[in-house]
Amino acid sequence: MKAQDLKGKTIAFAGSGGLDSCTITRWLTDIGVNVVCFTADLGQPDEEDIEAVRQRMLQAGAVDFVLLPARDAIAEVGVDIIQAQACYEGRYWNTTGIARCVLAKAMILEMKKRGLTIFSHGATGRGNDQVRFQLITNMLAPEFEVYAPWRDEEFLARFPGRSEMIDFCQEKGLTVSATKDKPYSTDANLLGLTHESGMLEELTTPAHFVKPIMGCYPVDAPDETVEFTVRFEQGRPVAINGNSVGLVEAFLQTNAIGGKYGLGIGTHLVENRFVGIKSRGVYESPGVELLGTCYAYLLQLILDRRAREFYDQLSLLIAKQIYQGYWFDLATKMALQAIKCTAELATGTIKVAIYKGTISFLAATDVAHSLYSEENASMEGIGSYNHADSEGLLRVFGVSARVLATSGQVKLTE
Repeated sequence: MKAQDLKGKTIAFAGSGGLDSCTITRWLTDIGVNVVCFTADLGQPDEEDIEAVRQRMLQAGAVDFVLLPARDAIAEVGVDIIQAQACYEGRYWNTTGIARCVLAKAMILEMKKRGLTIFSHGATGRGNDQVRFQLITNMLAPEFEVYAPWRDEEFLARFPGRSEMIDFCQEKGLTVSATKDKPYSTDANLLGLTHESGMLEELTTPAHFVKPIMGCYPVDAPDETVEFTVRFEQGRPVAINGNSVGLVEAFLQTNAIGGKYGLGIGTHLVENRFVGIKSRGVYESPGVELLGTCYAYLLQLILDRRAREFYDQLSLLIAKQIYQGYWFDLATKMALQAIKCTAELATGTIKVAIYKGTISFLAATDVAHSLYSEENASMEGIGSYNHADSEGLLRVFGVSARVLATSGQVKLTE
């Protein structure tokens, strides 16, 4: 779609109140488009007053502002990510990718109530978000149309870069925090923060160039060790340090604890975007890192060899599905159903020690479905396991090993 096609029409625009959102809203309004701004309350730690977003967007010309309550929803999918250990290309917990899924679904549901059928967003033509918004809208509301200003030649001709957008907002008297020398951009929600672009595009800029919002770097963390305990029941965190918590509170508390001690702060990744471009990001996700690591310790106790191998394949699949915007498709649903089988067994209490960005295992207790047996694992003369029983097992294994040699497939070389 093009802006000229929208004159006199009302569209739903996903806006955050930042430079791009204000610029796009004002520009569309000036050419005769009615813009209804949608913003989700995702527990953004960088937004002290979510109502301030309303004022900025109305000032930019939006005819209405809709605040979508989404804290519970982002917490729920946060648990899904932890249960699946869905990290993309390393230790990126997909915090921004999954947030787009939450926002888009909530926005589409509200659009249907209001009779709006044009979904618009400010994602650029080089990133992943444009793919996510497009695919999610096409899957959940195929009758909707999508308007992306960053793919509109008229918009690109008017705003080739951030400098022109900043000048435009200043000319229009719009309040934006962006400046021409802003070193990078940030996207935030309850699960974590993404920092990218600007000076972070230069690989000579270290990760610690970013000023953390959710905590501090390990070097600046307290010079002390703190113990942390989490109780999981069927894969969900239900108690932190012995105190019962709801899901949103679990993330708030672990964000505070993990952030204070430098967990998941400043994670550097040069990743492969879905559009085929490599990009550099620096991430913060202290709560997910803490809960996710503890959950990983619990999984070690309940998954056997074959289940572990299958689980790892599902984990990689789900991570890619989230990153590429396929959270709502059949493959993801199938994989999540399989992951739920493991979550149903994931009940237990994990205690760890936290020190300057590191997590060390201390204890696992009350793990009802643990496969671990101290007697069977012991090298001492206890339990029913007889070392001599391995003789027959090794004779069987040895048959195929010798065939590899006699067939010439394996040779001893210097």
